[in-house]
Amino acid sequence: MLRLRGGLPYFYTVMKRLLLALCIGAMTAVCHAQEQPSPSRPVAATLNTLKERITLEGYMQLGYTYQDGPAERSNTFNIARAILMARGRITDHWSCYFMFSLANSPKVLEAYTEYTIVPGLTVRVGQFKTMYSFENPLSPTVLELINCNSQAVNYLAGYDGSDPLYGLHTGRDLGVMLYGTVFNGVLDYHLALMNGQGINRKDGNRQKDVVGSVKLHPAEWLAVGGSFIRGRGCAVGESTVNPDIHVGQNYTRNRWAVSALLKFRYIDVRTEYLRGRDASIHSEGAYATASVHVLPRVDLIASYDYLNRDRDRGSLKQTNYVGGLQWWFYPKCRLQVQYTRRVPSASNASNLAQVQLQVRF
Repeated sequence: MLRLRGGLPYFYTVMKRLLLALCIGAMTAVCHAQEQPSPSRPVAATLNTLKERITLEGYMQLGYTYQDGPAERSNTFNIARAILMARGRITDHWSCYFMFSLANSPKVLEAYTEYTIVPGLTVRVGQFKTMYSFENPLSPTVLELINCNSQAVNYLAGYDGSDPLYGLHTGRDLGVMLYGTVFNGVLDYHLALMNGQGINRKDGNRQKDVVGSVKLHPAEWLAVGGSFIRGRGCAVGESTVNPDIHVGQNYTRNRWAVSALLKFRYIDVRTEYLRGRDASIHSEGAYATASVHVLPRVDLIASYDYLNRDRDRGSLKQTNYVGGLQWWFYPKCRLQVQYTRRVPSASNASNLAQVQLQVRF
């Protein structure tokens, strides 16, 4: 856990000032010729213009967790996330973005620049979310589950380190991507060439991953689509699911998913079926998560979540049943309470109880 004199508020204040100084410095260098002070344009006016081009955001998710699994027993308060984000608008078509994680193990999560070539076509270069599944690209601040993604998305997108071959990369990677929305908002598309090695790490082999996704909006209440990852991984750890693959070894790593999102007045439902292949091992998962709007700021949450890490073996399956409540007590701020019944195929069922407070600015 991150420990600094003065606590997290003090650290946040220091980081906010540092980020602002860095962003203003970078923007000043880029925009110097355009924004150079003159007798008719004083320094204060120049700094105000730069300030308008920089947006700072952040959020914290603080929680309490109780679990009684045979391998995981805990009863603890925790800092799940403490994130700072900065976006700089260089021109009307060109921007840059930074995301820093301050909790647990501080690191750069995202750092990219993007340019809109024409409406419906933007190029992004840097480190960012892999556009696999509907769920992985979503921010934890809007996801319904305290654990964020479903088991299958966590495993197949390399979000939480549950796949040791790929490691913990929060669903992100390094590369270049083309994306946009066309046909009057009916179709969203993404096509990327990625390292396939995760965040803050150079590629471990000479092969690149191809990542693609398509989302259709045939009706105002419905979105359907599919996504895929096709490439070769370079293992960063050993896995009991695939014991023949060793650290540093290259292996086939492919994924695909079909997805749907339904949004009505009183209920939202997101559901996906996902498949993966790591060398000769095939995995699959599925989930359905519903948010029922019982009051203007209160939602009931229910989720069915299934993952099978090896379809040829029956001992690597787990199903989670989740129920809970969330209260949006202020815009973008919420209190969540959830209970999860975890039912693995090879051991006894266990319980997980969680409370989380989210504050965002």
